[in-house]
Amino acid sequence: MYNITKIREQFLAFSCKDEQGQTPIFFDGPGGSQVPKTVIQAIGDYLGCYNSNMGGHADAGRRTSAVNATARKMAGAWLGCPDEQVVFGLNSTSLMFQFSRVLSRDWQAGDNIVLSSIDHFSNVSSWQTAGIDKGVEIRRIPLTADGSALDLRSLEVLIDENTRLVAVSLASNVLGTRTHISPIIERAKAIGAFMVVDAVHAIVHEKVNAAQMGCDLLFASSYKLGGAHLGMAYASHRVLDLPAYKVEPATEIRPFAFEQGTQSFEAQAGMIALIEYWANLGGTDGTLDERLQQAYTIIQEYEQGLSKLFLEHANERPYFILYGKNTTEGRTPTFAFNLVKDGKVLNPANIAKWFGERNVALPSGNFYALDVVRHLDLVETGFLRVGFLHYSTADEIHRLFELLDEYVQSI
Repeated sequence: MYNITKIREQFLAFSCKDEQGQTPIFFDGPGGSQVPKTVIQAIGDYLGCYNSNMGGHADAGRRTSAVNATARKMAGAWLGCPDEQVVFGLNSTSLMFQFSRVLSRDWQAGDNIVLSSIDHFSNVSSWQTAGIDKGVEIRRIPLTADGSALDLRSLEVLIDENTRLVAVSLASNVLGTRTHISPIIERAKAIGAFMVVDAVHAIVHEKVNAAQMGCDLLFASSYKLGGAHLGMAYASHRVLDLPAYKVEPATEIRPFAFEQGTQSFEAQAGMIALIEYWANLGGTDGTLDERLQQAYTIIQEYEQGLSKLFLEHANERPYFILYGKNTTEGRTPTFAFNLVKDGKVLNPANIAKWFGERNVALPSGNFYALDVVRHLDLVETGFLRVGFLHYSTADEIHRLFELLDEYVQSI
């Protein structure tokens, strides 16, 4: 049985009321999760007792090296790859820009790169900027007419013998759509292009196996799952074998050569506690990998129930405009929508502010999915986004729609 009460007891945030005494509701999970107590404790313990840099011979230095090694092992279990293929960084965006410089070193006029129209622009601008610098052609996998998914019918034309890189998200951070990625990877591999996967959103809701996927880079961020701000990437051996852009005296040993500057060891300490927390959701029997997989299986079933309830409410309301797939299949529990009254779309920023005054986090904007809002002709306003995580509840969804009804009736 899914014990949502026990899960929520592990988070301080749900008991932190605002100045008006209002209990918070967090629908902004896709922008970053709340943090379990055990993760907070691990970060505090490291900073309070063992704060150091790598390589020290005293207790704090030895413990820091151990934290780094264990965090890398935990990250490998999460990403689905050997720990020696994990690269840590400030966040996924900065890692993408860093690797864009590495991969674009020998790009030249006549080459092309293929990007995705459904992606968060971290996985667009990083490669696009490098491509502009090198004078290569920049192509896009388009969206379907309704804007709900990528249109893969033109892959054979888009990805050709001159394609040097293909970059796509495993799931949309706004629409929740899961990308049918296997034909994209197969096509990229067939012509020898580097394959880059943004898994930042998807990996919160599904277990991935980067090493078996066939990609060259896969990015994730622990703060989306419940950790501190820490980015990481799986890197294939052909990426790790490339020259690293780094400080000259810094190590050449991989993967460390790609980790610029002193890393956030406190965030890595939190990463260890986070993966332990997540694995425990899958039980105490079995290996770490088995427990993580079991946790994802249990949580996916729970989140699908939340998505079903959300869609039932949404489909009952004529004022509700949903962007993306109106189904629980092939998606994460993340939804983009607007409200309409008297034939006009209501300003989502005003709605977000109104909800904020009630201590309900319901954000609005484009959420860096610029091609999506362009396609939907929502560049000026964007939309509202709601996202459910493993600690979200049915009662919170009921409350969401009570408040939406109240807002629409009040204007």
